[in-house]
Amino acid sequence: MEEEIPRVALTPQAAQLVRRLRAEHGPLMFHQSGGCCDGSAPMCYPDGEFRTGGSDVLLAELAVDGVPEPVTFWMSRSQYQAWSHTRLIVDVVPGRGSGFSLEAPEGVRFLTRSRVVDA
Repeated sequence: MEEEIPRVALTPQAAQLVRRLRAEHGPLMFHQSGGCCDGSAPMCYPDGEFRTGGSDVLLAELAVDGVPEPVTFWMSRSQYQAWSHTRLIVDVVPGRGSGFSLEAPEGVRFLTRSRVVDA
């Protein structure tokens, strides 16, 4: 049986940051919209703080070692249509992201990298 490749994955650095943010803020979620600038980066919020709806797609429930509940990863439907042929890898890079995302005070920001997957 062929193992399914996860739609979204975290780098070890991103998982480490998620653990720190979870310890400080409680359960977490990601949302990536199709907006310009910071809107095209994954934003990390306390779970439920960002309202999702019919224009959003739940891509993954990420299991992170040391975090008791999965971290959901949502994407706007329009953005998903453009990225549906890729595997998303959430990473962390130096720099300041959006002031709305929980990692902003940390001096780093989440970044989505992608890899094309077979149809």
